[in-house]
Amino acid sequence: MPVTMVLELVNEALKIALLISAPMLLTALVVGITISLFQSVTQIQEMTLTFIPKILATFFALSLTLPWMIETILDYFTKLFETIPRMVY
Repeated sequence: MPVTMVLELVNEALKIALLISAPMLLTALVVGITISLFQSVTQIQEMTLTFIPKILATFFALSLTLPWMIETILDYFTKLFETIPRMVY
């Protein structure tokens, strides 16, 4: 198997991993920053206040984007399995 093919597969896998994790991570980031701003404005310093909204928002983002995530992963694996005959000489 040529080195360029391996690099392409790894590059595509990393792109898909970042793409799939982005909705949940960005949601948690936005909710975390919003709650942190709220805490600093109101001077409430409760550490557990951030966890439940982040968990709920991340779960909501996951439930919204799960079909797209599954479709993206299936497309990648379909392409991967189609290229297996070209990988083996």
